[in-house]
Amino acid sequence: MEQLLRPIYQERASRPNTLGVIIVGKKEDVSPKTDTFDTILLIITKENKVPVFTKHYTFDGKKAAMHIITEKQLHKWLLVGTNKKLIDWILFGKILFDRNEYLTNLKQTVKDFPFYGRNIKMGIEFAKLVRQYLEGKVCFEKNNHLDAYDHMIESLHHFARLAILDKGLYPEITVWSQVKLIDAEIYKLYKELIGSDESIEKRLELLFLASEFLIHSRTADGARHILNVMAQQDFWTIQELHEHEELKNYSVDLEVFIEFLISKGFIQVETVETKGNGLYHRHYKIDPTTI
Repeated sequence: MEQLLRPIYQERASRPNTLGVIIVGKKEDVSPKTDTFDTILLIITKENKVPVFTKHYTFDGKKAAMHIITEKQLHKWLLVGTNKKLIDWILFGKILFDRNEYLTNLKQTVKDFPFYGRNIKMGIEFAKLVRQYLEGKVCFEKNNHLDAYDHMIESLHHFARLAILDKGLYPEITVWSQVKLIDAEIYKLYKELIGSDESIEKRLELLFLASEFLIHSRTADGARHILNVMAQQDFWTIQELHEHEELKNYSVDLEVFIEFLISKGFIQVETVETKGNGLYHRHYKIDPTTI
């Protein structure tokens, strides 16, 4: 398949906008890491009209996918961790074209896993964890145990990814295989939730108790990124927080995360008078002792 794709990637490599080309072959009969395609052709460009451009090809019963992505989109996926296949492609794909060792340096960066990247990933995972935990607790208190179970399964997945990130590793698709080796406590909670002979109510009850302790012990690490961002100025409106380039990645979890951190004393609320009688704006600042 590489021979057949050669004219395509050579034509792209000749363009000054192209930074690198990687080819990835399927390793299993059914391979989620290549979206079941036999071959993936990943082309990274400095910029493009669209951040992601994809084409599919077929030849003699085999199929290939070409993905052209901008450098900005690549960094966003690496930073936020929403495209886990990309890590595998970068680390294990074959480099076909490498302008000024762009891909060589990128591979090394991914292997080294810079601390900044870990901070923001941990912040986003922790914010998602808080939402799932709080929603699960509400469902449990209303005796909606199956809904609570779903939320707590999700919260454990976020716990698992946090444990992996804390070790300076990237969470893989097979996240529980990783966690089994590096965090026996979280792996045990997961096994007990899905496999215990206790009633679902009892299992959830025990998990909420354990989760409360785990969340408390991990809050400082999980909040580090957002607090470092907020330390850049004295006060923030909620709109300013939403529009900050890095905090945009928290998406719909940002506000519930801020309220959680207020309840834990990491963020303080300052009220500012409005023109309405007795009505105040809420502004937010960090407690400097938490940094």
